[in-house]
Amino acid sequence: MSCVKTVRRGVLLMLATLVCSQAMAGVVITGTRLVYPASQKEITVKLNNNGTRPALVQSWVDSGDVQSSPTSSKAPFVLSPPVSRIDPSKGQSLRLMFTGANLPANKESVFWLNVLEIPPKAEGPADMNVLQMAFRSRIKIFYRPDSLPGNPTEAPQQVQWKVIAAERGFALQAFNPTAFHVSQVELTLTVGNQRYESENGMVGPGETKVFAVPTLKSMPGAVAQVEFNAINDYGALMPTKQPLKP
Repeated sequence: MSCVKTVRRGVLLMLATLVCSQAMAGVVITGTRLVYPASQKEITVKLNNNGTRPALVQSWVDSGDVQSSPTSSKAPFVLSPPVSRIDPSKGQSLRLMFTGANLPANKESVFWLNVLEIPPKAEGPADMNVLQMAFRSRIKIFYRPDSLPGNPTEAPQQVQWKVIAAERGFALQAFNPTAFHVSQVELTLTVGNQRYESENGMVGPGETKVFAVPTLKSMPGAVAQVEFNAINDYGALMPTKQPLKP
């Protein structure tokens, strides 16, 4: 997830894009990902204001560009309401609707939900120094066509892994033969009693992706395997172990 941090000092306005925890914001999205079945006309997204002040939020969907805005995004989704006020300890339901697009019918497509929490106007003298923060939370939306082959919960076990020589040392190469996205965290290569940490990431349907293993200094033997926590549709972690592909 990401956030937009707005710093206002006197009459100076500065914008910076930062990576932050969703828990830092007063308004939080229920869940860490959304699955949109193609057969559904709409799905509901729940927002909660865990802060102590009313919050104004603006929501939109993008196709993967973190610099997107509600006016620049071309994603085939609309949210209702796009702007809303949420009182402290209250919630707001957003209706997410697919507007139609020529998306692949044989695999998932991924988009991103953005929720920008706009801080209220600061109180006090006009010349008072003020620090204001506007947080943007961002989570994945998986658009899932009907009747895809396989099962999304079994997709992590079907990813094929191997170690390859990279430009700077060695890396893990993953190939996802399924129709589903596989998101993983805590990716580790184990060789006997040795553990080599790699990067977190996501491998799309039919995609081959490389994850650096900076501490690995030589090609591992046949007993090596990868371990990671796959993230399922509900945001839960599924411990997974896979042998390397010969």
